[in-house]
Amino acid sequence: MSRRLLKAAEAIRGVVSMAILTELRDPRVKNVTVVGAEVLPDMKSAKVYVSIMGTEKEQQLSLSGLQNAAGFLQKKIADRIETRYTPRLTFVLDKGVKNSLEVNRILREVLPPTPVETADDQQPNE
Repeated sequence: MSRRLLKAAEAIRGVVSMAILTELRDPRVKNVTVVGAEVLPDMKSAKVYVSIMGTEKEQQLSLSGLQNAAGFLQKKIADRIETRYTPRLTFVLDKGVKNSLEVNRILREVLPPTPVETADDQQPNE
């Protein structure tokens, strides 16, 4: 990806995350974290990767709320970023955080517990 596209993607990620946090009033959209954005080379469309905490039903509800608010968020991008085209937003559920938590849980079950205290942590009694 070119430097221009990376800068545009980072700017879109910042604008969308701040707009979701401060300006979006849809009650369906909650516990949403914008993880990243990817812009196509023609700058006409962008994928916004979001992580949503909650059950599968809550995730789908938040994702549909975000998709319904895409026009509002595109307007915010147009107001704050000067480009020839305002990219059309598509929201994609990023399961990276959920997968890492699951891997961590499995590793804790499989690996034996390690002693937390080391020789450096022990203080002599005075």
